[in-house]
Amino acid sequence: MITRVLAVGLLAGLVAGLSVAVLQTFTTTPIILAAEVYEKADEAEAQGASLKFAPHGVATEARLILVHDHSENGAVEGAQEEWEPHDGLERTLYASTATIATAIGFALMILAGMLVAGDPIDERRAMAWAAAGFAVTGLAPGMGLSPEVPGIATADLVSRQEWWLLTAVSTAIALWLIIRTDNNLLRLLGVLILLVPHIWGAPHLAEPPNSSVPAHLAGQFAAMSLAIQATLWLLTGFFVGFWWRRIGNRGADQPV
Repeated sequence: MITRVLAVGLLAGLVAGLSVAVLQTFTTTPIILAAEVYEKADEAEAQGASLKFAPHGVATEARLILVHDHSENGAVEGAQEEWEPHDGLERTLYASTATIATAIGFALMILAGMLVAGDPIDERRAMAWAAAGFAVTGLAPGMGLSPEVPGIATADLVSRQEWWLLTAVSTAIALWLIIRTDNNLLRLLGVLILLVPHIWGAPHLAEPPNSSVPAHLAGQFAAMSLAIQATLWLLTGFFVGFWWRRIGNRGADQPV
């Protein structure tokens, strides 16, 4: 059984992840690249201001780091800057690998949930579980913390992660009570649990962030990111059902 689950999870994640990775290349990636132009311009402006008003010795050291980044001391100097893949093939490769790994994780989560619940595994039911997975990890948290492009100031990372986790767990419990139980009181409890993190409120900055990134880019990225995540979940669910009917049920009566 474990071998079949892993095989289906890997195949479903690989096919769905590759498909969405190609889609990302033409949707979210161009938006990120456009936003990074504004982000780097802001960073350059901030560096210029700090050099202008810094003492002479500090300014000279900063110039050495910027100019001689690829010199013989580049290994030491480059460590002071955050690493990121180069644009083009390298960046596409890293992004695609991350998407495929995410899809494999989604596939295993869907399989685990359906097996524990005792549900028959086919394309339709697996896609229903995938839709619930998107609601838990994407839609509900996105109502308070929308996906953000580079260059947008945000609240404290730990606070945002805690609220995301609270929202995801609350939404998962609420959906289970609303969909999987017949008791109306439990369903009402599920609705209340669903609302708790949104009544509490997501963490945000006290003042609106000061960013040069155009608002239309930020809005377009948030909407497109949620659409891509929904597509990844649903495609993964479809292929979980597709491969399970061809691999997972094979020799189901025999221990593996």
